Amino acid sequence: MFAGSYEQHLRHVEKDVLIPKIMREKARERCSEQVQDFTKCCKESGVLMVVKCRKENSALKECLTSYYNDPAFYEECKMEYLKEREEFRKTGIPAKKRIQKLPTSM
Repeated sequence: MFAGSYEQHLRHVEKDVLIPKIMREKARERCSEQVQDFTKCCKESGVLMVVKCRKENSALKECLTSYYNDPAFYEECKMEYLKEREEFRKTGIPAKKRIQKLPTSM
């Protein structure tokens, strides 16, 4: 009778740790160009990267922050997390292991 609300209920650790982790991973994927530019600059600049890579660092931070502050992006990541959690509750297999096992069964 309360299954729907129970399924949507998030524990503190889910809201504050697990969903933000998904957000960070997805944002890094979506900001891959800025990540690559910053990484390249750091490799080329060595010890001086703090001074030399300010522009690349700012662009990366701006890109990531735009996703972190987007309520629709949070909802997208929350739904992805809830889907993974539901699948785990059904199968007992974490998402990473399910993904790893797929190619061997084909």
